[in-house]
Amino acid sequence: MNNYKRIATLFTCLASSLLIAQGALGAVSAEEAAKLKTTLTPLGAERAGNASGTIPAWDGGYTKVDPSFKNGGRRGDPFANEKPLYTITAQNMGQYSDQLSDGIKAMLKKYPQTYRLDVYPTHRTAAAPQVVYDTTFKNATQSKLVNGEGGPEPENAAGGIPFPIPQSGAEAMWNHLTRWRGASWHASFLQYLVTSDGKPVLTNDSRADYQMPWYLPKGTNDNGVFWATRMTNDGPPLRAGEGIVGRENLNSDKTVAWTYLPGQRRVRRLPNNCCDTPTPASAGVMSFDELYVFTGRIDRFNWKLLGKKELYIPYNSNKVFTANSPADLMGQHHMNPDSIRWELHRVWVVQATLAEGKRHVLPKNTYYLDEDTWSAVLADRYDAQNQLVKVLWTTPVVLPDLPGVVTVNHGFYDLLSGAWFAGEMYAGKSEQYRIMPTYPDSVFTGDSLAGEGVR
Repeated sequence: MNNYKRIATLFTCLASSLLIAQGALGAVSAEEAAKLKTTLTPLGAERAGNASGTIPAWDGGYTKVDPSFKNGGRRGDPFANEKPLYTITAQNMGQYSDQLSDGIKAMLKKYPQTYRLDVYPTHRTAAAPQVVYDTTFKNATQSKLVNGEGGPEPENAAGGIPFPIPQSGAEAMWNHLTRWRGASWHASFLQYLVTSDGKPVLTNDSRADYQMPWYLPKGTNDNGVFWATRMTNDGPPLRAGEGIVGRENLNSDKTVAWTYLPGQRRVRRLPNNCCDTPTPASAGVMSFDELYVFTGRIDRFNWKLLGKKELYIPYNSNKVFTANSPADLMGQHHMNPDSIRWELHRVWVVQATLAEGKRHVLPKNTYYLDEDTWSAVLADRYDAQNQLVKVLWTTPVVLPDLPGVVTVNHGFYDLLSGAWFAGEMYAGKSEQYRIMPTYPDSVFTGDSLAGEGVR
C-alpha cells in the first residue's frame, strides 16, 4: 500500500510538472480576466494606489500631447517644473532600505559622495492604444506558455501583453519581451563606455529602425518574429559603416542576427547571438541578454516569480531627451543624478537562476519589472560565487503621442571594475524617437545591410 501511495504521488507530481511545462496554467478564467476591466488596469497592474498615498491610482495614463511637438523632433519633459520631494543618499539609505534594490544600495555604498536618488512625485503615466488593451484582454483567457523547440514560448497570443495576470516568472519575462513600445519607430543616438577612471569613450553614433510585428495592424506575428531591429553606425570613424540586424523570434532557436563590417565588405550571420555573448550593438561591451535590461532566451534560466513590492525606480525621465548633450547626462562613475528622475512604483520581482545543463558567466539575476508597463527597469547580476557584480538599468520615458511609457537610455554599472556603459543616448540629437509607418520586412534582413553600410 505504501509503495502504491508513493507511485501515485510520483505520478501526480509528474503530471503536474507536465501541465506546467506545457503551459496549461497560462490562460486564466473569464472571471479572472474580467479584473482587467475593474480592479486591474488593461495591462494587468493594480488600478488602486497604495495605502500611504505615495503611489496614486492609475487613471488612464498620460496622453496629453504638446501641440508644438512634431513627430520625429526633439521631445519634451511634461514634468520639467517639478522639484524633488526628497533625496536618498548613502547617509540616509537605511531609512528607505526596503524600497531599494540591492544593486542601487550597492551603488550608494560604492559612490557615497556622488550617487544619489532624487525622488519625485509618482505619476502613473503608462498608456497604450485601445487595440492593445483589447488584445491583452483576449490573450488573458487564451494565451498559454508552451515548450517550443527553443524553450518556453507564448502560444495563442499576439498584439498585446500575453500574460497580464502572470502565474510564473517565465510568463512575466515574456510580458517584458513583448511589452508595448510602439509598432515601428526610428531613432538616432550615441553610446558610451566610461572607463574606471571616468573617461567616456564613444562606442557608437548610430541610426536605428525598429519594428514589432507582434503589434502590427494585421494582429499576427511574422513567422514568430516579435521584434526586429537594424542599426547602422555613422561613427566613431573606426566603426563608421558597420551595421547589425536582429530578428527576435518566439522560438529562440530561430532568432537570427547579421553584421556588416566595411573592412570585409560582406555580411556575416552571427553564430551565437544570445545570452552572455558580447553584442556588436554595443561594440561588444554588453552581452546580448543585457540589452534593455533583458533580451534573450528564456530557456537559459529557471524563472521564479517572487511577487510584487514597492521600489524606487527611474521613471518619466524625459530629461534624457531635453539635455543639450550626453555630457550633461553623464557623471564620472555613473549617470548624473541631476538627469535621472526616481519615483516610487510597484514592481514584479523575478529571480533567474541558471538552468541545469546550461552555462552563463552570471548564473543568478534578479529583475524588477514595472507593473504598469512590464518593462524591466533594473536588475542585479551575480557571479558564480554569488557576488553582486553588475547593476543593469534603464530610463523609462513618457511618450504621450504613442501613447506609452517606453525604455530608451540603458546600460550597466560594473561594481568590480568601476567601468560603466550608457546606451541609446538621445540628448542633443535632432531626431529622437520617431513613430514610423510599417517598414517592409526586407528592411530587417542581412541583405539590407550591404547597401546601407558602405564606407
